[in-house]
Parts: sequence; C-alpha cells; structure tokens
Amino acid sequence: MAFNLRENVKPISYIKTNAADMMKYVNESKNPIIITQNGEARAVLMDIESYQDTEDAFALMNIIKIAENDIENGYMKNANEIFCELKKRLNENA
Repeated sequence: MAFNLRENVKPISYIKTNAADMMKYVNESKNPIIITQNGEARAVLMDIESYQDTEDAFALMNIIKIAENDIENGYMKNANEIFCELKKRLNENA
C-alpha cells in the first residue's frame, strides 16, 4: 500500500473539522489516514473494505500458524489416509 505520508497524516483537529471529506477520501482512494494527537500518531482512519481485507488476512495467517503447529506436533495424516477414511464412511452410510 503506497501512499503519500504528507497527505495522509492529519491532526485530530483537522479530522474533526473535515470528517465527511476524510471519510470520502478514504473510501474513494482506499488509502488510510494516520490521525495524530499532540504530534504523535494515535489512530488510523480507513475504509471498511480495506479493514475487512486486513482482518481476513490476519485470520488466514492464524489458520496457517495453527496448521504449522499441528505439523510440528505430528498431528497430521497424508491425503491417501484421509481419502480412504472418507470412502469408508461414505460406504458405511450408503
């Protein structure tokens, strides 16, 4: 995500005064705005779609981490074992 920091860092007073414009900007540009308070970065304003994409990416990374831990701990089966078990279950239910 490339964006111009000079344009995308705003003090909270500016955000308060121009809230509607800032909302329009993040929704159209998909660029976040870093909100400062007393000269320090304190929050980020971003569009909901980008936020959801970020949350989805974190969820996927967590699933991958769990899978890696399972592999390290030996909690896995090869694909042939799984397919044999599934076929057996399907035949039992048929």
